[in-house]
Amino acid sequence: MPSVLVVEDDPSIRQSLIEVLTEHGYAVRSAGDGFGALREVTQSSVDAVILDLGLPDLDGGDALRMIRGISSVPVLVATARDDEAEIIALLNAGADDYLVKPFSGGQLLARLSAVLRRTGRLPPAGGGAAGAAAPAAEPPRATTVGDLSVDPGARTAHLAGQELRLTRREFDLLAFLARHTGQVVSKRRLLTEVWREPYVDDQTVDVHLSSLRRKLGERAAAPRYLLTVRGVGIKLVAPR
Repeated sequence: MPSVLVVEDDPSIRQSLIEVLTEHGYAVRSAGDGFGALREVTQSSVDAVILDLGLPDLDGGDALRMIRGISSVPVLVATARDDEAEIIALLNAGADDYLVKPFSGGQLLARLSAVLRRTGRLPPAGGGAAGAAAPAAEPPRATTVGDLSVDPGARTAHLAGQELRLTRREFDLLAFLARHTGQVVSKRRLLTEVWREPYVDDQTVDVHLSSLRRKLGERAAAPRYLLTVRGVGIKLVAPR
């Protein structure tokens, strides 16, 4: 299991990145500033570093050069800066690759995997034990909540026996909430695990929830299935 150090000062973004990486099999450590990152690199054995440049105590470029002074660990720079000259300078300073914010979880995973393969810290794609077959995945189970039934395998949802006409994203959103029935799920987590894009605005979730509510025959002011917990998130519950 590759180990990744996430260096990001924004707690919500840091948590989103941790969730994406953890879900895809990475062991994750984190730091919120440059000196914390240097401490982790010095004291821990990590296979890669995802380094944000906008740190509160050190310029990310300086942090990169300091990391390079003590370790050859691959560094994937995450930056909102898209100036070509600066990016070239970062690569020349020792960055192995870079991502310009905002980026999706899919982009992050693909770039990270490529960096780990190039540096010999991850088997080539399709590698592993020769001839070993991947274990068959357990088929997803249907969930019933009140009169609502959600079947991820068939990608269908029924309310009181009537099939709901949902868009792909609406179904993905409903299926995720159904898998976590009764649990409050933050919008940031939904963006990370349903949209795979932790940097997208929370309003994206609000728009889809509003549409989903209409199809479930409810309103935010009078919820039946989709209950908002103010300041925390949303949960799917059985109507009372």
